[in-house]
Amino acid sequence: MQYSNFKNIIFKLNPEAAHNLVESSLTTLAKHAPAVLEKVAKAYCVKDEKLSQTLFNVTFPNPVGLAAGFDKNATMLEGLAAVGFGSIEFGTVTPMPQEGNAKPRLFRFPEHNSVQNAMGFNNEGLVAVKKRVSAYYPYKVPLGANIGKNKTTTPLNTLDDYKKLIHAFHPISDYIVINISSPNTPGLRDLQNEDFISSLFDMALRITDKPILLKIAPDLEVQDAIDMCQIALKHGAAGIIATNTTIDYSLLPEAKDFGGISGEVLKEKSFRLFQALAKKFYGKTTLISVGGIDSGEEAYRRLKAGATLVQVFSAIIFEGPSLVKDINTTILKLMEKDGYNHISEVIGSDLS
Repeated sequence: MQYSNFKNIIFKLNPEAAHNLVESSLTTLAKHAPAVLEKVAKAYCVKDEKLSQTLFNVTFPNPVGLAAGFDKNATMLEGLAAVGFGSIEFGTVTPMPQEGNAKPRLFRFPEHNSVQNAMGFNNEGLVAVKKRVSAYYPYKVPLGANIGKNKTTTPLNTLDDYKKLIHAFHPISDYIVINISSPNTPGLRDLQNEDFISSLFDMALRITDKPILLKIAPDLEVQDAIDMCQIALKHGAAGIIATNTTIDYSLLPEAKDFGGISGEVLKEKSFRLFQALAKKFYGKTTLISVGGIDSGEEAYRRLKAGATLVQVFSAIIFEGPSLVKDINTTILKLMEKDGYNHISEVIGSDLS
């Protein structure tokens, strides 16, 4: 079935029900029909050494990763690897299971290829997700653990939440992402300050030598974002992911007045902040760009601007499972056109 036909069916469901259907389908295939996923992988995985990079002491077969939020509980790893992702970031995971915010909390805007969510870190919690990921790790593609605090955790105990999560996931992930930039947990973005970030990374480095990255919001002023990243890097951050969803509701007609917006309408806002950060930090740390990436051309633009890796989320909802293949094949075509023999030559080329 062509994805356009499948999309016509699942878009008749509310967005969260549609996501749950995709999740259950992928988990069922992995459990009962692995041969089908093998055929999917042959059709969708792009294998070319020109796209391969070694980062964090592991090999990323291509630069297109799945952003956090799609596979919150690491239930879809096999299906997601089969459609060609070069890395998968699961989560956001919190220490204790939590239901998340009240429904409805996920909204799609097909005419704008965008999504708005107010999920609130709904997940099965540290114990369940750790058990599931442990059965896979080390995996065929790098795995990132995106971690966040529970909604009910007090400011005084917030650092303990992240400590528990880092202890749990550093042995079974290739990198860890500190999520203090989601708009859907009260007080979370308030943690984007010097005291908390310095304390957090100082604590993390006492626990593990696995790379710890900071994911930032697109709504920060440029200088504030630069200052925050400088603090994180000074205290041992291995990289920066820019950006999370936005609360700039002016970007999306008919937007709700809560939750975070992702997808096409975020593209330029996310790119502008990433570009500013890259001008400051390219060559000094690993930079990952996410936010509105929906094509090979856009991914290539982010790579040239200084991204070592890119991540997608909303676009896969609208474009379907061929998205990753399309991005990677387009990157290869653009590399050939520009005379580049390896992706490392593309990265940061607009800054040189």
